[in-house]
Amino acid sequence: MSIVIAFANQKGGVGKTTSTVSLAAALASRGVRTLVLDSDPQANATSALGVNRPADGGGLYAALVEEAPLLPSVVATETPNLAVVPTSPALAGAEVELVSVMAREFRMKRAVEALRERFDMILIDCPPSLGMLTVNALAAADEVVIPVQTEYFALEGLGHLAHTIELVKRNLNPRLTIRGVLLTMYDARTNLSREVEQEVRAHFPNTFATVIPRSVRLAEAPSHGAPIQQYDPISAGARAYEALADEFIASLGDRAPAGVVRPAVPATPEVERDDRAEVPVESVAANDPEGQF
Repeated sequence: MSIVIAFANQKGGVGKTTSTVSLAAALASRGVRTLVLDSDPQANATSALGVNRPADGGGLYAALVEEAPLLPSVVATETPNLAVVPTSPALAGAEVELVSVMAREFRMKRAVEALRERFDMILIDCPPSLGMLTVNALAAADEVVIPVQTEYFALEGLGHLAHTIELVKRNLNPRLTIRGVLLTMYDARTNLSREVEQEVRAHFPNTFATVIPRSVRLAEAPSHGAPIQQYDPISAGARAYEALADEFIASLGDRAPAGVVRPAVPATPEVERDDRAEVPVESVAANDPEGQF
């Protein structure tokens, strides 16, 4: 049975999508059957994995509004063991269309449950809001990862997010837990990054030990339709997410997927800085000739 993890923060620009895609690729390189579920109408995770956006009304939109199965929308990426459920801006309309639907908070949960046996990890990239799409993701998830940039106002809104998570846990999803806070855009040269790190760790003891550096390469990778591990595997950003994958798997203990392997290039938990500042959507059966999923 897979573990479903939502990456959530109502603030935009905190590295949420980058972290979802990059951790997914790092997990996949270790033999973990990984699925990225793009629940953000901006569809950035879809583009970052080199997959075209589906036609309006397809993908996650159809699963939420029409209760269509998700499996036909699963697309295998160029990274072995990594697939994605792509989305499009049409998903924004789902929030309006679900307003009068009974049990609307559980639409994503029902769709995801049918995929649990096929994947070890399902990572949900949430939109930068606390609307119905994010609530659906939290209701479907086992755990939440909260990316936080190490910049001014980093803690702004975290209290509201934590309160929302608690409400979802109390009323919709009793098993939901916060896996950890992930510090992103860290610049060891600045006092601000170090001060924000100290403040976040003081408020959230379960903050990941691994921090993600500010990186030009991480910013460039999505425009090439590839995770950082493909775009620049020796960059500081790639190594940071490899280290995060190791820390993440270790934290799972006996829940870690069987047969996890180490990548060829060893990761390092050191905080480093870079020294440098279309495929048609097909069903997984057609786009996965080797039967990975």
